[in-house]
Amino acid sequence: MLDGWRYILADATLRRLLFNTALFNGLVMATGPLLAVLMLGQLGFAPWQYGLAFAAPAIGGLIGARLARPLVTWFGQHQVLVVAGALRALWSVGLAFLGPGTGGLLLVMGVELGLIFCCGVFNPICATYRLERTATDRVARMLSAWAVTTKASTALLTAVWGVLGGLLGPRTAIGLAGVLLLATPLLLPRRAAPPLAEPEPAPSRA
Repeated sequence: MLDGWRYILADATLRRLLFNTALFNGLVMATGPLLAVLMLGQLGFAPWQYGLAFAAPAIGGLIGARLARPLVTWFGQHQVLVVAGALRALWSVGLAFLGPGTGGLLLVMGVELGLIFCCGVFNPICATYRLERTATDRVARMLSAWAVTTKASTALLTAVWGVLGGLLGPRTAIGLAGVLLLATPLLLPRRAAPPLAEPEPAPSRA
């Protein structure tokens, strides 16, 4: 993992993508427990409504993933990566305005549909982008360091937002996460990275 971190931090494109992914994923996941408290407790949603609010929008991920390749063909890999990465950061702040009843349920479903759709477009492009920026003999180390970093940041931010939810209330903490998510596009790569240099072939001993 240390080799993987060194490799990522030495590459400006991978470094920005890692910071963006770790912060975005962590802030999105950190609001999950707070949404459960808000919806099932204070707003009085039934458990089936809570399940429906997050299950139905999952179709957006399938649609987004299917559209990722044609979008890259039409507009270019870097352009779609940046636009989808920016758009996915705009949705979560809407959850701070969640209210009771059918309107609140539709708000959650709309926010989650937009968020998951944008992530469905972004995630396969990001995965391809980072692999193209990684030398073949460093892929396993890079992926290990990437996975540990994103999972650790999610765990840490979930704990921090649990504390904030207790101090400020779940709605305020959810809104704060949404506002911070608006800044995550600043961590995306600003320009298309040059192709990764191929290693020189080893001289033949024959």
